[in-house]
Amino acid sequence: MTKVYTKTGDKGLTSLVGGVRISKSDVRLDAYGAIDELNSFIGLLQVYVSDTKVTETLTRIQSNLFVVGAHLATDQNVTPLYDSAKLSSNEIVFIEKEIDTMLSELPEKLGFVLPGGGHAGAMAHVCRSVCRRAERCIVGLSSNSIVGDEIIQYVNRLSDYFFVLAKKLNIIDNKAEKIWSKPCK
Repeated sequence: MTKVYTKTGDKGLTSLVGGVRISKSDVRLDAYGAIDELNSFIGLLQVYVSDTKVTETLTRIQSNLFVVGAHLATDQNVTPLYDSAKLSSNEIVFIEKEIDTMLSELPEKLGFVLPGGGHAGAMAHVCRSVCRRAERCIVGLSSNSIVGDEIIQYVNRLSDYFFVLAKKLNIIDNKAEKIWSKPCK
């Protein structure tokens, strides 16, 4: 294995795809850093999931998040987007179908769900909230940089996916969801 440290970031700068150097405090790094964090939490979630179809979907999502990260790590004002950093709109459709399938199998519950349940359900809620933060960072980046619409759409759908997945995993694990008892009215 080659060295993992280069010392080129020791002064607070990092390289984007194409070699452009930017500060590690740049909003772009917040965006793809949050995507990396989400990807790591998905890996942790998989430890708690026994359903093979769910783990296959999570692995597909992880792969897509590498595409999202590469997209976000490219300043398209300077560097053309590589094909490997382009997310297919088919992936958005795939996530929507996964959500719809899970919803059709779940009992309808009204009210705000308190995050928790079993290990897998709780981790899916962590993924959902990290995904929401990543989405906010990406939207912030898109206000002054080129970000493909499909990237924002995909990440938005993912947070919905993790919300519904948490419900499904809690049912699989026979863990009851808690509904917030004092909604604002």
